[in-house]
Amino acid sequence: MRLDKTVNLIILIYKIFEMNEFEINIKARRYNSIVELDETERRLLEVANEATKTSYAPYSKFNVGSAVLLENGEIITGSNQENNAYPSGLCAERVAVFYANAKYPNIAIKAIAISSAVNNKINDIEVYPCGSCRQVLVESENRQNTKIKLIMGGVKSIIVVDSVSLMLPFTFDLDKMMSL
Repeated sequence: MRLDKTVNLIILIYKIFEMNEFEINIKARRYNSIVELDETERRLLEVANEATKTSYAPYSKFNVGSAVLLENGEIITGSNQENNAYPSGLCAERVAVFYANAKYPNIAIKAIAISSAVNNKINDIEVYPCGSCRQVLVESENRQNTKIKLIMGGVKSIIVVDSVSLMLPFTFDLDKMMSL
């Protein structure tokens, strides 16, 4: 009998919160070459490309580099750091963002560029941040109350998004969760 009540409660909750289908659109720009970017974006992506060389990826062989541009003009780099005790490693984006926040806690992040390489060759297509990195980037954006531009680069394809929140529309937000 108790199971029936639980199932009925779940169905009732589902009906209360049932939503109609909707679309989420992301506005982004695609470029075919790094020379098409403005000078700041180009420089940031070049630094991210260089950062792939500091990656420690003996298991995946997939080297990722990132470069964070701070409001004060400082550029902080990061690269993925793998570990035999998976998942103890860390992605390039979080390495750079956490270091930037630790060294310059009151300086906003303006942009982040991400690049990937295999066998020391930058990949042709762009690489996207994982879900954990997206959450960290969105929280950084929310904390500083300004947008962070995201530049995801490859040799033949580069995607630029004006706000990382566009990459994670259903972000985890503790304040919203606590208000339910």
